[in-house]
Amino acid sequence: MYFRMQKMGQTPSFQSIFSPPDTYGRCRKSPPRQFVGDPLICTIIRRTMEIRSDRPIVIIPAFQEEGAIGELVRSLRERYPYDVLVVNDGSTDRTSEAAREAGAIVLDLPCNLGIGGAVQTGFLYARDRGYDVVVRIDGDGQHEVEDIPKVLEPILAGRADAVIGSRFLEETEYRGSIPRIFGIRFFRLLVNLTTGFRVTDPTSGFFAIGRRLVEFYSVHYPSDYPEVDAYILMHRQKARTVEVPVRMYDRTGGKSSITAFRAVYYMVKVTLSYIINSIRRFG
Repeated sequence: MYFRMQKMGQTPSFQSIFSPPDTYGRCRKSPPRQFVGDPLICTIIRRTMEIRSDRPIVIIPAFQEEGAIGELVRSLRERYPYDVLVVNDGSTDRTSEAAREAGAIVLDLPCNLGIGGAVQTGFLYARDRGYDVVVRIDGDGQHEVEDIPKVLEPILAGRADAVIGSRFLEETEYRGSIPRIFGIRFFRLLVNLTTGFRVTDPTSGFFAIGRRLVEFYSVHYPSDYPEVDAYILMHRQKARTVEVPVRMYDRTGGKSSITAFRAVYYMVKVTLSYIINSIRRFG
């Protein structure tokens, strides 16, 4: 439905695609809790609540992540007063149940759309629910949730429209496979040459964006392996983009979709898509 409406020149609403269950309202109206701990986290939370009555939302696309998603959602809910949205991308395991039991808002896609479709679904939800800031993290437990305040701070302070969490600005425990590291270096060079932005982690799935990009990405977002393409779209939208150091670990559950063959396919496909998006007109 979404793509059919887009071709007709209409801007779809989230409500036109999904009918959220009643649990959404209960999650949004949960009573306020007391948060203590790291001063930076507390400062970001206070600043968020002062700027808007609507809180940021954390979007987590997930496919076959029953082993990690519950603990991840609980960790987020314990630390922050932000809504947590899990987009279940057609999983056949207990990903949806585990996320919902842990306290997340859950959208169950009727089929597997891929990472781009799942993330765009989250952007549609955030746009139509009036969220001003979206944080996107992976559902496999690789991202450190304690780094969310660092990713949020430049946007909340008005210094950036988009913030990318980079694994390579500081020394981390992350050790990727040879095909993955080669792909990261290739796309780093591609982004640097075409946008002038000195990106260190062009495939990072840990980022935050403000309202303007939420509205744009809810209509224009790459369907497959979208992170690299998102950079050229940020550049074309003249978005103020910065990187901040974040930590990334080995997967705590599930299985990576990146194999040696898919890494080569990924590089070719994303490069072609990147070139097309660099000259594409957006209405």
